[in-house]
Amino acid sequence: MEKATGTARYETRGDVALITIDNPPVNGMSHAVRMAMLDGLDRALADAGVKAIVLTGAGKAFSGGADIKEFNTPAMLAEPTLRTLIAAFEASPKPVVAALHTVAMGGGLELPLGCHFRVAAPGTQVALPEVKLGLLPGAGGTQRLPRAVGLEVALNMIVSGATVPSEQLAAAGLFDEMITGDIVEGAVAFARKVVAEKRPLELLRNRKVKHPNAEAFLQFSRNTVGAMAKNYPAPLMCLDAVAASVSKPFEEGLRVERELFTQLLLGPESRALRHAFFGERAAARIPDVPPDTPRRKVERVAVIGAGTMGGGIAMNFLNAGLPVAILEMKPEALERGLATIRRNYESTVKKGRLTAEKMEGRMALLKPTLSYEDLKDADLVIEAVFEEMGVKEQVFRKLDEVAKPGAILATNTSTLDVDRIAAFTRRPQDVVGMHFFSPANVMKLLEVVRGKATAKDVLATVMDVGKKIRKTAVVSGVCDGFIGNRMLKHYGRQANELVEEGASPQQVDRAMEKFGMAMGPFRVADLAGNDIGWAIRKRLYAEDPKTRKLVIADRLCEMGRFGQKTGAGWYRYEPGRRDAIPDPAVDEVIAAARKERGVTPRKVTDEEIVERCVYALVNEGARILEEGIAARASDIDMVYLTGYGFPVWRGGPMLYADAVGLIAVERAMKRFRAATGEAFWEPAPLLVRLAAEGKTFN
Repeated sequence: MEKATGTARYETRGDVALITIDNPPVNGMSHAVRMAMLDGLDRALADAGVKAIVLTGAGKAFSGGADIKEFNTPAMLAEPTLRTLIAAFEASPKPVVAALHTVAMGGGLELPLGCHFRVAAPGTQVALPEVKLGLLPGAGGTQRLPRAVGLEVALNMIVSGATVPSEQLAAAGLFDEMITGDIVEGAVAFARKVVAEKRPLELLRNRKVKHPNAEAFLQFSRNTVGAMAKNYPAPLMCLDAVAASVSKPFEEGLRVERELFTQLLLGPESRALRHAFFGERAAARIPDVPPDTPRRKVERVAVIGAGTMGGGIAMNFLNAGLPVAILEMKPEALERGLATIRRNYESTVKKGRLTAEKMEGRMALLKPTLSYEDLKDADLVIEAVFEEMGVKEQVFRKLDEVAKPGAILATNTSTLDVDRIAAFTRRPQDVVGMHFFSPANVMKLLEVVRGKATAKDVLATVMDVGKKIRKTAVVSGVCDGFIGNRMLKHYGRQANELVEEGASPQQVDRAMEKFGMAMGPFRVADLAGNDIGWAIRKRLYAEDPKTRKLVIADRLCEMGRFGQKTGAGWYRYEPGRRDAIPDPAVDEVIAAARKERGVTPRKVTDEEIVERCVYALVNEGARILEEGIAARASDIDMVYLTGYGFPVWRGGPMLYADAVGLIAVERAMKRFRAATGEAFWEPAPLLVRLAAEGKTFN
């Protein structure tokens, strides 16, 4: 069992006992906390001088619920469980008042629901967010909340996991009193009033759920939720659990809730969502960079390049309130870039997600410039120029001259060697990769590329910056394509080879979209621009003439079919529309390429498409892990969940392989090796070893 963390303090204030949860940062209800709370309750009940009990949280939360450090450990299920604790407070013969403030979520709301009275400070953020982890509230929340606030309010909260302010819930009847001023003093005074007035100790479990037409409302909700949550079972099971609060006695409803909770906990979707939740937190931890590593100051940012990528990168920092200098070489390019940024903000204002005043505030932080001299005060400089080593060299040699000592110099390269780029300066320790994904102001992923000379404080600072601009930052070592694009190369290659062997681009896209990818590989290529992949391939062909060429993809590019931006790629596009329309001209290119290669097209199944495309990611992912390019399998999964449209409910390519079973994955790869003769399909040594030992990547 993990080392106990946190506690609950016990004290008396005259005739009122005060139990305070104290487990920073959000007062998670660890096993040690649950033990201490039960001990506090027993002390209060044994003391004849104590007439009432107040329950609250120290610091910045009442409680954020379960202690995430205990997830997947025996401590999570050790007695007293949260259910046992709630039952004990519910059974108290002395009045128990829960005093909520700041944050009350998950178990941090379920516990107060089991108390006799609830008071809250204004602005308290209240939620049952378990559905976001593919679960449902498992300690009575689905049974008590509808009894407290009514069926409709409770169902909306539980099915969405949304956070609701305490004022709104007070109006729905959740709180007996709203307390302004000191929450503890107010709660103690309220407890004394309860004792003085001899108020009955009413329990939510004894109330009936009120709704004028519960059956019709539940059926309507079932249809709506079913349509919205197709790959996620939790929302509908939340609804089933809440429905039990209407139709069944309390204890029977609790049993239904428990059964559904267990079903979800053991299911693949919740496993995937929990994996993503913990994977994001794990990605922030770098094994050899201690958490207390000093950070460099980042108060002023500069971006070199005002194109689509540079403009999007700049917006991240403007949104976080940081001033940005944006540099271009030509006035017209600069003006074009500024106009695009303004247009993006205006679109957000039109949608009602930003006020015009805030937009102008952000634009005012942006300083356009044509001179490197204006970058000399920047703490962080990010280049987003053309993806060619000669261009990067010019930029970094110039930056070395003008940037102040200690400034972090970042490259947004997606494939080039960060160590070579760092060598263009006399300060390689200050150079790091910050690979944003397009559109950079929208996509969550930030690949942080650690060069062999990158200083630890630079790495720690950039990871913090990632958090500040609301990105999921994942560290990668230096290699061609880093984590995401190195794997994607093989995914794209398999898609191309499947077309050469007999599939159509539409079939490949359909199969991968049915699997859950946001877009199929050919639609993605058309959206990103086929010329980008072509430029990388031409570089690779030159570096290694033995590299097998992707004839069909290359020929489409030779025809100027770069995708949506040229109106034609793997599909054709009508002006002003993004619909991918199959094009007979592409079929002709495919047929000619097959003929040249002497390939007789065969029938390709959707199952083979999915296996070859996904297992290509897995095999290269295993090599990346073995080489230490990624620190952990979940880092690879986070890259694919946040940057490449991999279905969240499958948890990422490495977790998906774990779920299929590594022996089955290895056998499939050997089958592909025999059928295609491709050396790539030799299973990675790490995969072979884990499969032989019955282990998993995660």
